[in-house]
Amino acid sequence: MTIQEKITQGMYLGIELGSTRIKASLIDDTYTPIAGGSHAWENRLENGYWTYSLEDIHKGLQACYADLKKDVSERYGVTLSSLGAVGISAMMHGYMPFDKDDFLLVPFRTWRNTTTERAARELTELFGFNIPQRWSVAHLYQAVLDNEPHIADIAHLTTLAGYVHYLLTGERAVGAGEASGMFPISGGDYDKEMLGKLNKLISPKGIELEKILPRVMTAGERCGVLTESGAKFLDPDGDLDPGAPFCPPEGDAGTGMAATNAVLPRTGNISAGTSIFSMLVLEKPLPRVYPEIDVVTTPDGAPVAMVHCNNCCSELDAWVGIFGEFAELFGIAADKSELYEKLYKKALNGEPDCGGVTAYNCLSGEPVIGVDDGRPMYFRAPDSKMTLANFMRAELYSAFAALCRGMDKLFKSGVSADTFTGHGGLFKVEGAAQQLLSDALNTPVSVMKTAGEGGAWGMALLAAYSVKGNGKKLSEWLETVFADMGKRTVLPNEKGTRGFEEYMKRYMGGLDAERSLKNA
Repeated sequence: MTIQEKITQGMYLGIELGSTRIKASLIDDTYTPIAGGSHAWENRLENGYWTYSLEDIHKGLQACYADLKKDVSERYGVTLSSLGAVGISAMMHGYMPFDKDDFLLVPFRTWRNTTTERAARELTELFGFNIPQRWSVAHLYQAVLDNEPHIADIAHLTTLAGYVHYLLTGERAVGAGEASGMFPISGGDYDKEMLGKLNKLISPKGIELEKILPRVMTAGERCGVLTESGAKFLDPDGDLDPGAPFCPPEGDAGTGMAATNAVLPRTGNISAGTSIFSMLVLEKPLPRVYPEIDVVTTPDGAPVAMVHCNNCCSELDAWVGIFGEFAELFGIAADKSELYEKLYKKALNGEPDCGGVTAYNCLSGEPVIGVDDGRPMYFRAPDSKMTLANFMRAELYSAFAALCRGMDKLFKSGVSADTFTGHGGLFKVEGAAQQLLSDALNTPVSVMKTAGEGGAWGMALLAAYSVKGNGKKLSEWLETVFADMGKRTVLPNEKGTRGFEEYMKRYMGGLDAERSLKNA
């Protein structure tokens, strides 16, 4: 069968709404990407909240699909009209409350907001379970504590992935991994004991959690089909046929696990883009509550320790842009990819401890290290060796320093990892961030040849699994997908590990200065 015939028959589509880019990945029956689309977008700070408008969401989704459709047409000479299965993913957590008429009661509050400190603290104490500030239930309870007028009208509460899924299918549901970033999960559903505890507090406000939360589904299940209105919305040209089955919508954590084949105990992945987070599948429950560590689930419901940090590549991107401007001053039109390549690899020549140079990449608050409001900065001692290699190494270290702080707590709790697999923009330059991260974690780090495909590809895999799984467990099915998948593994370097430890001593020692800039 030709590729054109496969596309006409219907292949598998994953769409992920990330922090800075909406991406679509169309894969064939060998689970290889055959076409893609994207649309750049940015969140903005409005009335004290990081948000995207509904117009941003709708137009961005349509623009991404149109770009995919164009790519299919240009590559293969056919019009994309049929899909074999579809999956929707987005940045996890956040807050999208709707009334009974599906009116969004307040602008979408994203994961990036650090405005729910009191709610997160009180819920953690109430449940005996860590509730981070970005979780949907923390946003809901903070709205209750603040007596926001909209709470009396909440009929449905969902995430961005859940909203888009509903828009296209009419189904109010989320996957297990996505649900676990809304409210704690136990036995494949929301924890009933914790639901009961919170209901006692908020029921006087007219809120019943069981009625407003989306239902929980697991990977492999089918979760609605593309409706006529959904097809027309996604493709206003009218070429897309309705009826394609959907898998449960998942968050970027779940798609990262799928995209890296990290769903078995002691396997982990690190997703690094605008934000950075690690996922490590647990063998047994954590011994106690750790504020730096979230407990979520794999797409099929297994417990996972997650360390999530709000900041990763944005400050690096800004510095690469500055060096690009510098090149232009000398009449050099430097290719952006080449800039990343040269600057990241230059960092590998830096001293293991960055020669005394220390950087903070906090554009927004970073709860893992106790930073409420972001202020990127760097410092060095007068006798530090301020070279380009040391500076870039310090900036790369800063991209995962907060993550490593949380991971250190996890390792000291007795949890072990055999390996981590990295994916996302930080790993596009071969071997650079991968080696530095391996040194920092003192653990092997692998990067697959599909590392740049990211969550949209992982979501496409979950869509394919929902119709091609044939009763296999997700881990078993992914083993067949990744059997011939090329990957590169690096081992930690002893000098690099010691150098990162020295860097982290300075990083932790300077945190009071970072925090003091809150009102500057």
